[in-house]
Amino acid sequence: MHKAWAVLVKDVRAEYRTRYAVNALFLFALVTLTALSFATGGTALSPLLAAVFYWVILFFSVFSSLAQTFVKEAETKTEFFLKLNAPDDAVFFGKWTFNLILVFLLNVILTPLFVIMLNITLAHWGVWLVTLCLGGIGLVSTTTLLGALIAAANVRGALFSVLAFPVLLPLLVTAIRVSETCFGGGTELAQADAFLVLGSYAVVSTTAAWLLFPFVWRD
Repeated sequence: MHKAWAVLVKDVRAEYRTRYAVNALFLFALVTLTALSFATGGTALSPLLAAVFYWVILFFSVFSSLAQTFVKEAETKTEFFLKLNAPDDAVFFGKWTFNLILVFLLNVILTPLFVIMLNITLAHWGVWLVTLCLGGIGLVSTTTLLGALIAAANVRGALFSVLAFPVLLPLLVTAIRVSETCFGGGTELAQADAFLVLGSYAVVSTTAAWLLFPFVWRD
C-alpha cells in the first residue's frame, strides 16, 4: 500500500512541475464548454442534449490527458525504474488514484460552469453526484489500463481512441440516460436500473483492469 502511495506522490509532484495533464484536461473542457455556450447563445437545451454535451466534454477531456500518465513514463525512460522498484499492483493503483483525482477535480469545476454557462437546471443533485462517481470510476479504470497498453505503441492517439470508444460506449450511453433525468427529462423509474449498470461497470472494469494490468505492463 505504501508503494502505491509513493507512485501517487511521484505523479502528483511530476504533474505539479509540468502541469501537462492538468492543462490538457481543464483547458480542453473549458474551451469546449465556452464554444458550446456561444454556439447555443443562451437557448435552453433539452435534458437529453445537455446530458450528451456534458459526457462528450468529459469523455474527450479524459482522452486528451489520462493516457499520458503512462506515455510520460515511456518518453522519460522511467518505466523501467518503476518496473524494477514497484510491484505491479502499486503502479496500477497509484496511477488509478491519480487519474481518479483528476477526474474528480474536473467534475467539481465543470459541473457549476456547465449549469451556469448553458443555463441548465440540475433538478436532482444527489442522483447527479452518484452518476458522476460511478461513471468516473468506470472511465478511470478503463482509461488507466488502455493508457498502459498504448504507451508502447507508435500511433498512440489514434490507437487510444479506437480502443477506448467501443469499451466505454455502454458506460457513456447509460450515464447519458441517467443524467437526462437529473436535468429534468427521462423517467426516474430508469434510475435504479441505470445505477445497477453503472455500478456493475465500475466494479467489473476496475477488477478486470487490475487483473490484466500485469500482463500489459510487463509485456
